Amino acid sequence: MSKFIIKGEQVLRGEIKVNGAKNAALKIIAASLLSEGEISINNVPNIEEINRLLELCESMGSVVNRIDGQIKMKTEKIKDANLNPDLVKKIRAALLLIGPILIRRGEVRLPHPGGCAIGQRSIDIFIDGFRKFGAKVEENENDYYFKADKLEGMEFVFPKISVTATEVLMMSATLARGKTVLKNCACEPEIPALAEYLNRVGAKISGAGTHTIVIEGVDKLGAGVYEVIPDRVEAGSFAILGALCGDSVKVTGCRPDHLESLWCMFDKMGVEYKLGDDFVEVKKSKKIKAVDIVTHEYPGFITDLQQPFTVLLTQARGVSLVHETIFEGRLFYTDKLNQMGAKIIMCDPHRVIINGPTELHGRHLESPDLRAGFALILAGLAAHGETVIDNIYQIDRGYEKIEERLSNLGAQIKRID
Repeated sequence: MSKFIIKGEQVLRGEIKVNGAKNAALKIIAASLLSEGEISINNVPNIEEINRLLELCESMGSVVNRIDGQIKMKTEKIKDANLNPDLVKKIRAALLLIGPILIRRGEVRLPHPGGCAIGQRSIDIFIDGFRKFGAKVEENENDYYFKADKLEGMEFVFPKISVTATEVLMMSATLARGKTVLKNCACEPEIPALAEYLNRVGAKISGAGTHTIVIEGVDKLGAGVYEVIPDRVEAGSFAILGALCGDSVKVTGCRPDHLESLWCMFDKMGVEYKLGDDFVEVKKSKKIKAVDIVTHEYPGFITDLQQPFTVLLTQARGVSLVHETIFEGRLFYTDKLNQMGAKIIMCDPHRVIINGPTELHGRHLESPDLRAGFALILAGLAAHGETVIDNIYQIDRGYEKIEERLSNLGAQIKRID
């Protein structure tokens, strides 16, 4: 199994470019199955999660051609309504395929999906939404079975804000009969980006990016060209890296307006940074102040930046509180930071208290999930001595060639297979 070996205490400098957004690319790949035409998707990151979803689409009948950062996909016919269990267990994004396959085949069987182990992630919202569309849904210990001759427009209020559920029901409503109104929707930038593409190929969606989305169903969608927006999580992760270890790290090709909550925290802490239209330049400050953060739906502090930001807080002066409101169990990785010398107290599964600053020391660790894995890389880069990180498949799911990109900044990190 591959691992990273990191030598800490290196001063990083230079430029690092942000790739296309994982969470935008996954949704557009799924949306391509709504049409029989060929879609061209540009700025696609070469990461494990994308590769696994493409593999799943190919098993359903999609023809996929990939050259560098471009994907061409065409799904003239969906050959099977049963999603491959071995592939589904590797990727939670399989949920995105429920609507397209149900619409085109009239049925779909979904094994229990996989993904990161970051707490309970029920699909009850998806089931309730498709039942409102008029679908019949059966559940057993192995899988879920959805069946519908035609989805009917409906009104649905999300019991809690969910990004993926918003996108799945919005996509599905484009080919439902009549009007669909979705309320208490998520507002993340990937949602209006997806709606913009769907509208270009024939959908009638309004309100994407607000809490109420209205979709007028159409008979057919075409296909076209889509440019994946920059990954705001990757941009924020690299900005935090600059604040932790940087002597002027410039993060390019990003959308700083998608990370306003992070910049607010930087202001409170005293982090030195400069924003441009498509870049942020960050450097390590001699003294940074402790702050409290509460993760929240967009435009609040994004849950996927909580882990790297927590590493930064171990170097801040004073006491910080991190309150993770989106997922339970997403703070358990802090025990690994404590093994490195951090002083973190877990109050409950949703809250930790951090006393800083503390010196971190290299340890042999295992990546528990995607974002915590990148946080351990940050900790290893800031720590004294050598850090070894196992189970880096989890990191590869979301960060393309991360060791090469960090090495270009001066990091001493290498992959051992």
